[in-house]
Amino acid sequence: MEEKVKILAFIGAGALLGSAATLAISKLLSDPLPISNQCVGKVYTSEAVKSNGLPGSKCNGLATPNPLTDEVVSEQLTRNIQFFGLEAQQKVTASYVVVIGLGGVGSHAASMLLRSGVGRLLLVDFDQVSVSSLNRHAVATREDVGTSKALCLKKHFQSIFPECHIDAKVILYDSSSEEEILSGHPDFVLDCIDNIDTKVALLAACVRRGLKVLSATGAGARADPTRIRVADLRESTNDPLSRAVRHRLRKDHGIDGGIPVVFSLEKPKAKLLPFKGPSGEEENPSDYQIVPGFRVRIIPVLGTIPAIFGQVMASYVATQLAGLQVHMEPVVNFDTDHYEILHQRLIEHEELLYGTSMQVEVDVEEVVYIAKELWHGRSARDLSIKDVGRAMWRSVNELMLVRWDKTKSASVSNLILLRFKEADEHESRSLEDIKEEEPDFFVRVTTVLKRAELEFGF
Repeated sequence: MEEKVKILAFIGAGALLGSAATLAISKLLSDPLPISNQCVGKVYTSEAVKSNGLPGSKCNGLATPNPLTDEVVSEQLTRNIQFFGLEAQQKVTASYVVVIGLGGVGSHAASMLLRSGVGRLLLVDFDQVSVSSLNRHAVATREDVGTSKALCLKKHFQSIFPECHIDAKVILYDSSSEEEILSGHPDFVLDCIDNIDTKVALLAACVRRGLKVLSATGAGARADPTRIRVADLRESTNDPLSRAVRHRLRKDHGIDGGIPVVFSLEKPKAKLLPFKGPSGEEENPSDYQIVPGFRVRIIPVLGTIPAIFGQVMASYVATQLAGLQVHMEPVVNFDTDHYEILHQRLIEHEELLYGTSMQVEVDVEEVVYIAKELWHGRSARDLSIKDVGRAMWRSVNELMLVRWDKTKSASVSNLILLRFKEADEHESRSLEDIKEEEPDFFVRVTTVLKRAELEFGF
């Protein structure tokens, strides 16, 4: 009997403690959070705060000049801060980026820039969300169908990173809207437009205004994500859109490259579908254009590819804003035979010059790195980008690897790519001569070779 009483007493005490704990937790949950962690009805400034250049906000009437000082914001961006460092992330948070064209590519680019902590975004698109665009749009749902793409993104973005100052313009980019869209000194402009006339006008305006711009080329009718690249517009291949833009920029504006683009080396898997009018018969697409010059016919699209294009654009811009140097894989159209030829020429040159090839410390795989990653398939003296595609294949017939410093072995960090005549001239000069007579060339080459030294751990 006594044991039962003890057990009942323990049960009663446990119940009493449980009730007390429940009441305490309920009270805790009902109490307001500390002001530093709770922001209701925030008002965001449209300009960077003068004191530190970061977007400001007001939280319950208290100014927060630097969003990164907010505990929730710093926790949300903690992985970026760990990756970039606090100072570099502050540069991203202080940045203003304009994204024009908010379809499959632009919506994903804008979404990841927002999630990366960009402090101010301008979202521009005149079009609406359609049912057929849901296979590739970053955030749109069926409830968003029929609404403006720009306003759709803004609505969703405000719940993801409310500290970002977001402007949305339902407007077509053209000469009349250029000032409205490109004023305000944006740190970057993303061109995600698929119309040639508008694209050319935007890129030309950015060059004229001295604005950094990254352009997306055709993402439709492709399926291989491993062949997406970032390079100069002059290097893009297998893309009809970039070819047409390149021609128009050169012809109408005298612009010959100098604009980075995201493109795919993959040849399109499909063509534009035939246009059928209401009767079901094929008709002239231009008769149904709402806006002159804009495509009416449909390009088959695997939704993953434009999404990856957008992710690539966001990654490129975020690292640029943070000041992180990323060496994009160059577009070099050599094949294995070409690299083997370069390796064999090096061996023969060493035997001819030094009587032995014993100091050749590279194999074909390392020649690939030297020719492709370090010198981009071009002579170390060639700063231009003019040989692309098959022209690059032909150019390899005039190239060879030689030692930069003749007193050191032919290693990854001591080989440069030169044309035959340039190689003969190089062999006749000392490094001291080059340093004195061509200081810029000397610094450029030694910087590249230092990179190889660091990457190979020499």
